[in-house]
Amino acid sequence: MKLPVFTGSGVALATPFTSAGVDFPALKKLVDFQINNGTDAIIVCGTTGEATTMTHEEKMQAIETVVEHTNGRVPVIAGSGANSTETAVHSSKEIGKTGVDGLLVVTPYYNKATPKGLIRHYTAVADAVLKPVILYNVPARTGVRCTAEVYAALAKHPNIVGVKEASSDLALVQRTRRTCPEDFYIWSGDDAETAPIMLLGGKGVISVAANIVPRQMHQLTADCLSGNFTAAGAMQLKLSKLMEALFWEVNPIPVKTALAMMGHCQEILRLPMCEMEPDNRRRLQAVLKEYGLLA
Repeated sequence: MKLPVFTGSGVALATPFTSAGVDFPALKKLVDFQINNGTDAIIVCGTTGEATTMTHEEKMQAIETVVEHTNGRVPVIAGSGANSTETAVHSSKEIGKTGVDGLLVVTPYYNKATPKGLIRHYTAVADAVLKPVILYNVPARTGVRCTAEVYAALAKHPNIVGVKEASSDLALVQRTRRTCPEDFYIWSGDDAETAPIMLLGGKGVISVAANIVPRQMHQLTADCLSGNFTAAGAMQLKLSKLMEALFWEVNPIPVKTALAMMGHCQEILRLPMCEMEPDNRRRLQAVLKEYGLLA
């Protein structure tokens, strides 16, 4: 039986930048902040990490830095997907040698592959690596949607352990849970659906909100895993306004703005990501104060 790479709250870590490149001292401090506040896993160089704006060398250095600095304290999972299968295979093989505990592989974006193409793409990646592979279904960004039937086919592969489900489709989660074996795991890819997906058998969340409220996201998932859905539901509702605020503009603009306000990094985003609109920035600041995250 395949084991989950992690259970609980995995942070989709933002990548701090300076005007010259990745801010590695700030990156290490973010890792420590997460681990010291209960985060169960660190996901580096994903969507929230602005991986698509980083050079290959920057991504490799960021992943190696996080692996080395984490030093086995929690699992580290790295984004290795691409819209070219050949590129995804090469990237996954190279990243797999850094000491990461798993690979997060987004569906090939823009190409809009058929179900058959998705199965062949992911099979090629999984065949090429020794690390566990987590699929990443986020159709709002990629233009392609996985189905339960695609998951069922891919679940047969010994290296494919589950999916980060960010489709906002709870019916798909239910079909997946009915169709796929028990050791094909589901992680919520949307903070707002953490408790609902875990109620349906999900093992946790890959979280944007955990960048700024890691302890609360850990507690939310811990309550779900222990079957205390009353407490989990209360925490989900308590955090809902903050979760909404982090998506007033496209991710990761709001969360990186929040991290900068909290003193964790500089407020530097890479084009085509740009600074938050002034009105939204003021509203976000007010929400952070409401949650006690700013004085």
